[in-house]
Amino acid sequence: MEGQHPFFAYLSRMRYINRWGLMRNTVQENIQEHSHMVAVLAHALAVIRRDVLGRPADPGLAAAAALYHDAPEILTGDLPTPIKYYSPDIRDAYKRVEQVSAGKLLAMLPDELRPAYEPLVREEYDPDTRALVKAADKLSAYIKCVEELKAGNGEFRQAAEQTLEALKGYSLPEVDYFMEHFLPAFGLTLDELG
Repeated sequence: MEGQHPFFAYLSRMRYINRWGLMRNTVQENIQEHSHMVAVLAHALAVIRRDVLGRPADPGLAAAAALYHDAPEILTGDLPTPIKYYSPDIRDAYKRVEQVSAGKLLAMLPDELRPAYEPLVREEYDPDTRALVKAADKLSAYIKCVEELKAGNGEFRQAAEQTLEALKGYSLPEVDYFMEHFLPAFGLTLDELG
């Protein structure tokens, strides 16, 4: 394998890692699909921040950061939220495991490309971008809950309530704007979207 680098081949395997492992899903979601949606949402939140609220934001960085936010899970898998955050010890241990995984992924790149990908894979970018990606991640989870509830899957009711409360707790005006102007459409059928 001299001269070959498997970084992008590993990234393509994100589609094999399913989310919501402890929940019955009407439609399965993998981390590749999730990362795409988080990127779309992070980009939207940054555009709203910049163009509606008149505050500085970099939509391109927000989208790229979101694309890679779960990349270490290629090697670790997706640990369900109730387990990941069960205790501070488990949360901190998992963060260390994710950092080891990030290092292994970055080692799969040629030396000259690593500096461009390291802040994305390790989530080492400015706090404002981090807040937008975190909010987009939570927004994506809430949208998944809305879609599951729309399909009649009550399994997601409590997750939806907890996720909505977390979103409100961020106190980010761009999230509030998105939830007021765009979120209701996720509860509609295709015919209702018209």
